[in-house]
Amino acid sequence: MKEDCVFCKIVAGEVPGQKIHEDAKVIAISDINPVAPVHVLIIPKKHLGKLEMLNEEEMEVAGYCFQIAPVVARAKKILNEGYRLVLNQGENAGQELDHLHLHLLAGRNLKGMG
Repeated sequence: MKEDCVFCKIVAGEVPGQKIHEDAKVIAISDINPVAPVHVLIIPKKHLGKLEMLNEEEMEVAGYCFQIAPVVARAKKILNEGYRLVLNQGENAGQELDHLHLHLLAGRNLKGMG
């Protein structure tokens, strides 16, 4: 756990989050500043930094975030209508926290968003 990381604090239960899914590897929570009607953050429980810094084991956890996305989409009842997954890496991409995470976006037509 990284002490100054809000996601690590959510994983540890020190900061509240509206849980959508939780298992041994990840937690999925509703984003507190959503950019779409459905905006869920899929967060590895282990603090992971940028993709280029991950070892093989950590890369498997990052990949697991993508694997769990359909489970989260099903829980939010948007599996059949579609969703977008976003992984921001670096300042120009809009990355605000150094704890790797996925954004699952849905609930409206997202064709104009990228």
